[in-house]
Amino acid sequence: MTIARQPSTLRRALSGYFDARSAAFARARRDLNMGDGDARALMFICERPGVRAADIAAYLGITAAGATALIDRLVERGVATREYDPDDRRVIRINPAIDLSDDPWSSLCRFDDDFEDAVALRDVTRIEELSTLLDDLTVAVASR
Repeated sequence: MTIARQPSTLRRALSGYFDARSAAFARARRDLNMGDGDARALMFICERPGVRAADIAAYLGITAAGATALIDRLVERGVATREYDPDDRRVIRINPAIDLSDDPWSSLCRFDDDFEDAVALRDVTRIEELSTLLDDLTVAVASR
């Protein structure tokens, strides 16, 4: 019988962060009556106005048909719009119809915004060192 290795303090801290972020996002989705995919797509659209349906599908790992149905729901709900690309009328761009900084939508980003505020209060050198360490560890593990 193999006994699982105890997680490092760094992994425990990252798990705590991930769990807290996931819980905050789940609460926001529940309050907004949105599914996970719809909420993630809405945030993606808000971060990249004018995105194409294919980009949303690739980001979420869903089919083109799934992305079309998801976009239909967002448009029907009034949180996104479809607009023809002015340079190529064959292309339809998806744009946000809401501002994520406005309530109630801001709840989707509140945890991340609060986290960034907390980071800004910390020593910049330590933050950069930790960021480099996490990037290095991610590359080392992901390349296996």
